[in-house]
Amino acid sequence: MPDNKYTLITGASSGLGKEFAIQCARKGMNIILIALPGSRLQSVAESLELEYRVSVKVFEFDLSDSHTLKQQLPLITRDHDIDFLINNAGIGGTSTITDTSLERIDDIIMLNVRGTVLLTHLLIPHLLKHPQSYIMNIASMAAFTPIAYKTVYPASKAFISSFFLGLKEELADTGLSVSVVYPGPIMTNSHTSRRIISQGLKGKMGLLPTPDIASIALKGTLAGRPVIIPGLMNKINHVLMQLLPLSFRMRIVSREVKKEIPYSLSV
Repeated sequence: MPDNKYTLITGASSGLGKEFAIQCARKGMNIILIALPGSRLQSVAESLELEYRVSVKVFEFDLSDSHTLKQQLPLITRDHDIDFLINNAGIGGTSTITDTSLERIDDIIMLNVRGTVLLTHLLIPHLLKHPQSYIMNIASMAAFTPIAYKTVYPASKAFISSFFLGLKEELADTGLSVSVVYPGPIMTNSHTSRRIISQGLKGKMGLLPTPDIASIALKGTLAGRPVIIPGLMNKINHVLMQLLPLSFRMRIVSREVKKEIPYSLSV
């Protein structure tokens, strides 16, 4: 094994998080995988250890449970030297606000906002021990525009964008580099795939294979780039959308997102 340093990845059981685990292991990084209980992370870990000859540790707990998070982190940092944090875990969905339960709203805020911030806060002292360390945060193209029928999700990603770019500036004189990634649509599972397909050609614009998104995000983060927008179409879309008045931009995006409602499980 290359050394005793570890990269910690949240939401690592599937989708983009699992792809980060694969690509980090391929680079020779030891990794710590965090996901919900019952995520079958151990099989992922064993496969990566066998194929890439790196150390892979598994911790299954709910990041939105602040009490458990505060209990687990000291156990993780006691035995593992972490120099790279990938904040990937997050949830969302599409529904009218009146059809969205209070529990679902609370889940989104507690994981996307509170859990991410608490985890980062707890790990920063350990990351700062290294001459060079990194934090990567997965936001979304949705962070750039308020969106009807999602409301809480893009607001949570806008928070992530603002918080971590502010943190980037605060830590500018240290060896800890902070990056924010803004992916477009990702077909992480059958439900999100159906929602994307329901939007037709517009929904597929900016769509990249998950391995490509992970590769671009890792390369940009390790290069110290603060803002990473994977894919040429997403970069062009971002520039063009910023030229439109906010009210018009919200109307365009929200009209397309409304088509997702029959396919969403977020209510």
